Amino acid sequence: MLKDITLGQFFPGDTPVHRLDPRSKILLLIVFIVALFMAHGWAGYGLMLLVTALCMAVSRISPRNIFKGLKPMLFIIVFTAALNLFYTQGTPLFPGWPITREGLERSIAMVLRIVLLIAGTFLLTYTTSPMALTDGMERLLSPLKKIGLPVHEITMMMSMALRFIPTLIEETDKIMSAQKARGADFENGNLLQRAKALLPILVPLFVSSFRRADELAVAMESRCYHGGSGRTRMKQLHFQALDLWALALGALLLAAMILLRRFGL
Repeated sequence: MLKDITLGQFFPGDTPVHRLDPRSKILLLIVFIVALFMAHGWAGYGLMLLVTALCMAVSRISPRNIFKGLKPMLFIIVFTAALNLFYTQGTPLFPGWPITREGLERSIAMVLRIVLLIAGTFLLTYTTSPMALTDGMERLLSPLKKIGLPVHEITMMMSMALRFIPTLIEETDKIMSAQKARGADFENGNLLQRAKALLPILVPLFVSSFRRADELAVAMESRCYHGGSGRTRMKQLHFQALDLWALALGALLLAAMILLRRFGL
C-alpha cells in the first residue's frame, strides 16, 4: 500500500503539459477545481472527465499511475459513496429498499468529484519538478511580500515537504520490513492492537525525519543559503504562446461549466 502513494513524484517528459510554465499549471489547476465543484449534472461531470482524460493523454501520464495513487484513498472514496448512498432522501429504487435514486446519483457524482480532484492534483505534481513548482508558487504569491509575508520561505517549505513524501514512504517501508523480520505483526488483531503495533514504526520514523531535517538545515547553512530578496534563479520563468492558449482553454472550460450549471445540465 505504501508503494502505491505517488504524490510528490515527478515524471520527466517533453510533452506540451511538461513545457507549460508552472504558474500556468497552478492557475489551470485552480480553474479545474472551481469548474469541478461547479459541476451539477451529468453533462458537467462528463465534460470534466473528458478534460481530465485529454490532459492525461497529452501529458503521456499512464492511467495506471493515477489509479495506483488512488489506492490509498480507496477507504475515503468508499466511505463517502456509502454515506451518500444510504443517507440521501428521495425515491426508492425498489419498494422497501433503503437506496434511493437520488442517493445513487449523488454517490456516483461524489466519487467522480473526488477521483477527478485527486487526478488533477496528481497531474500537476507528475509534470512539474519541485523546483519549478516552488518558483511558480513564489511568483504567484509575490504580491503578498508587500504586507510582510515571507513568501519565499513558505513556498520553500511546501516544496521540501512535497519532495520528501516519497523519501518518507520509502523509509517507512524499510522500517516495516525490518520490524516484520523481527516478528512484528501489523495485519492481525483488532484496531487497538494494530495501533499499538505501529509504535515500533512511528518512533524510528520520527527520529529519522528529525535527523534528516537537521542534516538538510546544516547542508543549506554550509552553502550560505538565505531566502528572501536578492536571490537569483538559474532558470527564469517566461510565459509563452503555449501558456496563453492553455489559459484561454481553461477560461473556456470555466465558461462552459457556468452555462451548463445555469441550464441544469
